[in-house]
Amino acid sequence: MKRLLTATAFSLLIALFQTVNAQDDAKAGRLSPKEFSIPASPIFDLMNVTPSQINRTSDIKDFKVDWSFKSWRLNPNLALESQPFWELLYNRKDLSKYQNASGFMRRLASADASFGSVQDENNDRRIGYAIKLNLFKQRDPLMARELYEDIGLKYVKEAHDLDSQLKALNVQLDTTQNFLTKPDIRNQIRSTQDQILTSNSRRNAEINSRAKIFVAEHWNSSSLDVAFGRVYSYKTDSAGSLKSIVLNRNTGWGGWMNGSLGIGKKLLLSGLFRISWYQEEVDFLIKNRNTSDESSQKAVADNNLYSTGINLRYGGAIYTFFVEFLYEKKGLKTPVEALNKAFKTPAEFDIVPSSAKWSVVHPNTFSLGGDWRIGQSVILNYGMRCIFNKSWKIQTFTPVASISCMMR
Repeated sequence: MKRLLTATAFSLLIALFQTVNAQDDAKAGRLSPKEFSIPASPIFDLMNVTPSQINRTSDIKDFKVDWSFKSWRLNPNLALESQPFWELLYNRKDLSKYQNASGFMRRLASADASFGSVQDENNDRRIGYAIKLNLFKQRDPLMARELYEDIGLKYVKEAHDLDSQLKALNVQLDTTQNFLTKPDIRNQIRSTQDQILTSNSRRNAEINSRAKIFVAEHWNSSSLDVAFGRVYSYKTDSAGSLKSIVLNRNTGWGGWMNGSLGIGKKLLLSGLFRISWYQEEVDFLIKNRNTSDESSQKAVADNNLYSTGINLRYGGAIYTFFVEFLYEKKGLKTPVEALNKAFKTPAEFDIVPSSAKWSVVHPNTFSLGGDWRIGQSVILNYGMRCIFNKSWKIQTFTPVASISCMMR
């Protein structure tokens, strides 16, 4: 009776594992590589708090959290990221639905939404959101159907063969008259049961092994992304309460295009073009022509910031090193030019040109650093950023680091 109950229970386990292993390759695809790299969150990209300001392009298919820091204080600078269309339409469905979808719907599935907040070096709290969309990718890991087809068939056949073998061994154990052979038969039964129980883990290990090879081979595949977002910056008090909004480049809209081009097996060339729209606060003095009295004034002008740059990475799927250059330029070149557009000078008053002040944007940024993919779900990014003025005199030197973690 005990032997019958054991055989019945194990038969149920066999049925369960056969069901799992009989799933088609689309099910296996959920274990396949979903991304060639773990990119920075779009909102951190817009805020310029990533070690590399010209990040390589990649879209992800899992929830992600980013942590960025630029000092020993380790402020809780966090960004959350998700893919709403992927989650709603494809992640809970058979992967074949994604593979058979139109090119437009697959592009839509790459839509990436992120929300984040950082505290900058002035203790201003920056809060924002961004949306990114992939327009072109040379290779899509989720479309590599041929990568796992034979694995699914192999383990379905193995499950059938092991089931038949186990049944035959149980019959042999029940019918044999030679008690000397029973220990050997029981050992064979246990060995067969172990193979059945480990079938799914061995199958997944084989899939992940191929996935690593696939990612290593195509880590620098070419792709093109577009994105836009909005950032708000607030003055804060000692308790962290939000006060007045800051009117400079740190508050505004941004739209950008980011592309990457693979060169050989070891190099990846990335480029960025971004436009930011924001309001610029200008502090200045006006002077009375008759009395020479001066009074302080403020004005707010609409402004643009143009950012463009190039990044070159060397390495592979596990780690890379990069060097990059970013150039930035305001649409309105001087604060006086901004005042001419935004401020109407009262009668009998003149603007004192030398008194006009606004936030300075130094045009040239040179960075170097790298990244290290610690595991399938975690990547460490690091860099050193040098900012130069238009005369190429160094203004700041800032180490930056971030950690990205996929929620899977």
